[in-house]
Amino acid sequence: MKANLAWPMWALMSAAFAALTAILAKVGVSQINSDLATFVRTVVILIALAIFVTATGQWQAPSEVTRRSWLFLGLSGLATGASWVCYFRALKIGDAARVAPVDKLSVVLVAVFGAAFLGERLSPANWAGVALIAAGVLLVTLRA
Repeated sequence: MKANLAWPMWALMSAAFAALTAILAKVGVSQINSDLATFVRTVVILIALAIFVTATGQWQAPSEVTRRSWLFLGLSGLATGASWVCYFRALKIGDAARVAPVDKLSVVLVAVFGAAFLGERLSPANWAGVALIAAGVLLVTLRA
């Protein structure tokens, strides 16, 4: 697979893998504690990424990483861990078809946080799309 694919292709592949994650995790967490399931998933990811980074020759000396990068990547890691713990607990007790869309409210929050904290500008059409995503999540969570 070419590493220079355009960002929309990488984003679509991310969405496809995220969908698989929800389905596979729902089955995997069904008979074990959700926190242990999160740990197992994390170990698998760690091993897979170590192999990937080694195979592609992307290792860097830790001294080449700035303190700012260490700080924000560390905070991002903590946020990821908290997200995964919450996600697996939600999957343990909820339907994957409802849990995953609610989890994707992160798309709405990224738009809001990006505008508020990073100075990113979205057009009115972009904000309408964000509102539709939020509305879609609400509709998916309704009980029939």
